[in-house]
Amino acid sequence: MAKEPKKLDDLFHNTLKDVYYAEKHIYAALPKMAKAAQSLQLKAAFEKHRKETEGQIVRLEKVFGIIDQKPQAKKCDAIEGI
Repeated sequence: MAKEPKKLDDLFHNTLKDVYYAEKHIYAALPKMAKAAQSLQLKAAFEKHRKETEGQIVRLEKVFGIIDQKPQAKKCDAIEGI
């Protein structure tokens, strides 16, 4: 018996969880990267990127709210590979 195809809403929600996981993971890693940076410019870039990532997380949480879903991360193998 063939599987029923996923609905577009389900695919969107799953992708949103993947992106949320990636952004949270990156957000947690950036302070370590900034601390290890040997260049002041690189350190500043990591710190700026962390602030931008924080904004992305807030936007994603708003999107979760718009679709009446709880912000939830789903492990993303792609980000784990990085």
